[in-house]
Amino acid sequence: MIFEGSAAAVVTPMAENGSIDFKAMGKLLEFQLENGTDAIVVNGTTGESSTLQDEEKYKLIEFTVKRVHGRVPVIAGAGSNNTAHAVELSKKAQELGADGLLEVTPYYNKTSQKGLIAHFTAIADSVSIPVILYHVPSRTGMTMEPETCKVLSQHPNIQAVKEAGSNISHVARIASLCGDDLDIYSGNDDQTVPVLSLGGKGVISVLANIMPRETHEMCRLFLNGKEKESLKLQLDLLDLMNALFLDVNPVPVKAALSLMGMCGENYRLPLIRMSAADKAKLTETMKRHALI
Repeated sequence: MIFEGSAAAVVTPMAENGSIDFKAMGKLLEFQLENGTDAIVVNGTTGESSTLQDEEKYKLIEFTVKRVHGRVPVIAGAGSNNTAHAVELSKKAQELGADGLLEVTPYYNKTSQKGLIAHFTAIADSVSIPVILYHVPSRTGMTMEPETCKVLSQHPNIQAVKEAGSNISHVARIASLCGDDLDIYSGNDDQTVPVLSLGGKGVISVLANIMPRETHEMCRLFLNGKEKESLKLQLDLLDLMNALFLDVNPVPVKAALSLMGMCGENYRLPLIRMSAADKAKLTETMKRHALI
């Protein structure tokens, strides 16, 4: 498998002028590695990939691969609703040393289920590193059916799915159809334990940006047979997981990292800073968990 446990979907820290702050990026990566994160995801939704130019994505992958230096797998977001563009991004990510790829379903133009199979097959055929399918219908307007996952799971390079659809029955159906042919990762922090209970291998996490040790431990406890302890940790952190979605991701988690002194509270349009009222709620929740 690509990884087992918690993968941090890291933010892309930015300076006030919108440029990437690589000094802060290095700090964030070391924070993750020092606190037990099992993998790093760069150029994902939480990394504001939608507003990064291709060359910026390449620089982020290259920087991350060099800084991580093989200590954990580096997974690069390389998806697009243009299949040819996704192939280009994926081949370059592999060339730069990524250990795996995160490929989102096409958005806006969308496609049929047969089109999804053709899209992901073209990407997987173009590389030799593992591919994680990314199912997030709330952002893409596209549902990837479990039967489609079954077909795609037969491709030797398609090894996993990130399930961010919030439908646990959908996840159960994938697990039933695909078995060991397709690893499942939760794409929602608040469903980590439910997905693990269905045979999932871990989570691709927003929470891990600010609580990497605890997110890793939640997964490790469950995988080591300590389900009750894992569930307790899930429920204890639920208020914080919810606080990180008081606004559009990654707005709250970047605000949280800023409060922790880890990076600036800077975004690229169309994202803007969260309201004062929501930030006050986030701050109060972080204080309850002794993060600030």
